[in-house]
Amino acid sequence: MENKRVILAVALSFVVLLGWQFLFPPQPQQPAPVEQQQVVKQNEAVKGPVSNQFPDPITTSSIVSAKGTKLKVETPLYSAVINSQGGLLENFKLKIYQETIEPNSPDVDMVGTDALNKAPMGLILNGIPTWTRGVWGYEGNDLSLDGDKIGTLIFRGDVEGFRIERRLTFHADNYLIDEDVRVLNVSNPSGQGRLAFTTATKSLSAEDDRYNPTRISWFGPEGLNQEDDREDLAKTGVEVTGDMSWGAIDSNFFILALLPDSNDVTIKGKVQDNIFRIAAEQTVSFDKGIERKLNCSYFFGPMDPTVMNKVPGDLSAAIDFGWFDIIAKPLTIALEWFNQYVHNYGISIILLTIAIKILFWPLSQKSYKSMEQMKRLQPMVAKLREKYGDDKERLNKESMQLYKTYNVNPAGGCLPMVLQIPVFFGLYKALLGTVALRHADFITYLPFTDIIWLADLSAKDPLYITPIVMGATMFLQQKMTPSAGDPTQQKIMMFLPLVFTFMFLNFPAGLVVYWLVNNVLSIAQQWIITRKVK
Repeated sequence: MENKRVILAVALSFVVLLGWQFLFPPQPQQPAPVEQQQVVKQNEAVKGPVSNQFPDPITTSSIVSAKGTKLKVETPLYSAVINSQGGLLENFKLKIYQETIEPNSPDVDMVGTDALNKAPMGLILNGIPTWTRGVWGYEGNDLSLDGDKIGTLIFRGDVEGFRIERRLTFHADNYLIDEDVRVLNVSNPSGQGRLAFTTATKSLSAEDDRYNPTRISWFGPEGLNQEDDREDLAKTGVEVTGDMSWGAIDSNFFILALLPDSNDVTIKGKVQDNIFRIAAEQTVSFDKGIERKLNCSYFFGPMDPTVMNKVPGDLSAAIDFGWFDIIAKPLTIALEWFNQYVHNYGISIILLTIAIKILFWPLSQKSYKSMEQMKRLQPMVAKLREKYGDDKERLNKESMQLYKTYNVNPAGGCLPMVLQIPVFFGLYKALLGTVALRHADFITYLPFTDIIWLADLSAKDPLYITPIVMGATMFLQQKMTPSAGDPTQQKIMMFLPLVFTFMFLNFPAGLVVYWLVNNVLSIAQQWIITRKVK
């Protein structure tokens, strides 16, 4: 009986944890209240060159004005268009990733048409939007890069007494853009100023996507911090100052990051007109006649650890699985290892599930064996309850003596299960946030039909077949599990498959496949052990 209560507690803990994730996704970690970091409110109206504001939104026509020339950059990984009027980024399309799973779907554009109004990659100097207030020229031509080649475009402008040169270097083998900026104060009366590198993008995920929110992230001495509440970002925004390694707009799958080369920088983030914007601002001395040099890198690409590990500034820290990070990351590595041989992430998930089950086989075997032994003792426990029901202390003493006599551990059936909970949630986090699973197919069409089925393991099963079958396997497991003596507990345990099925209806198909396969393996293991015990 005690064993059943613990098992019930474990099962209910699963429901609570999964239900909490389903109903209340984890809120991002907030920055620590240290002197170097502060979150400040921003005025809703922006007028003039205020230090903590982006300049007023400008129209698309201002950005793609007639005096701007569109320069194209082609690499095996992406294609981009840079406008010579200030060096603005008009689009940045990832060739490996498409918007949908539909045939001929367009490549993912890391900018988006609506974001042009917010001037991606625009420089802000002393609050001045340099792309609108100045005369710009350029040096270089369209770039077509492959292998390990690099290419450079140079943009020069005169903006209200400042002479600015932007040197952008592109790499064929990664998503990094390096920028070298030189600013010469020719005639502006300002001796002290601020220069901000910026970028902007459309939302990288659906606004109501609780599993994959678009957020503002930054990384500094206090580690990774994130904010994904759109209302707060629209009304208040974020502003943090200190030794910031980077600031970014990201989702589970994609990231746009600014990596300033400075140990004293202010990262700002805001949502305006449903467009996410960030800036990395530095305070600079602009004495007349003295040229100042500043550097910043941009990363516009997938949340791929293989690629991001090669980027300086600990950008790979943006891939974070929360409490279970230490478990989730090795599991993603294992998943990739299997996939390099089978080239199907659905099969890779099955193989990983089998590997995990083998790893925990001794613990599971001990758990099932203990449960069977407890089942055999239930009639004796019932007699003890009849005899000592009014004497709790004596009942517990006699019950423990009974377990000792038959060498049975009352908690032996659930402790192995408890040890497996972190692994499950680690894999849960890994499957939710692995870009490799985005649009990864398993069984594209329902067998013997042309109906799209498991064509995207990062999305829910459109036919709800796998969660329903998963629920059925859970029900079968419950029927095979030694029943608790308390009828109320029995009803609760039998109700759990329905709860899990409901929660799993909208879970990513990859996670449901894992749970389903794990259930099938557990049923087989339980059947084998039951036969041996009998």
